[in-house]
Amino acid sequence: MAIRVTQNMLNSNMLRNLHKSMYNMDKMQQQLSSGKKVSRPSDDPVVATRGMFYRSSLMETEQYQRNVDEVLSWMELTDETLDEVGNVMQRINEILVYSGNGALSPDDLRAMGAEVAELKKHLGTLANQQINGKYIFAGTDTDKPPYDEGAGDFTSTNGSDITLEISQNVFTAINVNGQNIFNFPNNASNIFKVLDNIITTLNSGGSAAQFQDEIQKQFDNLLAERASLGARVNRIELVKDRLDAQEVNVNELMSTNEDADIAEVITDLKTQESVHRAALGAGARIIQPSLLDFLR
Repeated sequence: MAIRVTQNMLNSNMLRNLHKSMYNMDKMQQQLSSGKKVSRPSDDPVVATRGMFYRSSLMETEQYQRNVDEVLSWMELTDETLDEVGNVMQRINEILVYSGNGALSPDDLRAMGAEVAELKKHLGTLANQQINGKYIFAGTDTDKPPYDEGAGDFTSTNGSDITLEISQNVFTAINVNGQNIFNFPNNASNIFKVLDNIITTLNSGGSAAQFQDEIQKQFDNLLAERASLGARVNRIELVKDRLDAQEVNVNELMSTNEDADIAEVITDLKTQESVHRAALGAGARIIQPSLLDFLR
């Protein structure tokens, strides 16, 4: 049975198709102006969901990168400080060797004692090294100076690690245990106590050459700690390289998922414009002439 087609049906279908054509052009225009495939989740839920996942992954990677940068800042400052501590120890060892010269007078030895006293003060300053207002050798007591200038000794007993997450479920200590350096082998025989004994001996006009072995042990321990720190720095730099590569990969995936192909969008828009013009022309013929069309 044939269906009777009325003029109202023709008009309604024409308008619906024109609206659909205009909607398609508007969608392509939005892609062209924004450079994105979708402007809201309803345009393509799959693309929108993937975009949210990629953005979350990118934010996570960027936070890990910030953590790695902070770790490297701590470690680089720590290594520079330990290098200076090593220079102080080398200078003290030179003084000890020279103090064994029998031709030196008591005044010469007391002058050496004064220099060692200044070196001890400088060593205390290095023990209280800070980064962003935090003491790097104080364990987790970063707001308390580990070296007491009044007592002239390393008084901190906190050897806890400060850890940061540098990758998913991967944590690393950003600090060096100050106890292993400034309280080696124990607080009663640490580097500051050794220096006190050296200063006392030199100020009394005697040679301090007998303390060379103790200073050498302190220096060997320092080198071992720096070697351990260097190994950690190498690992962190590898993690940093991996995070940088991961950031690039996620950005590429996000671009592939969301970014519109501009050349393709322009082509489709031109095609849709032609379709729309053809639809308008066809619609003009579909609309039934009225008496007014003949009263010209």
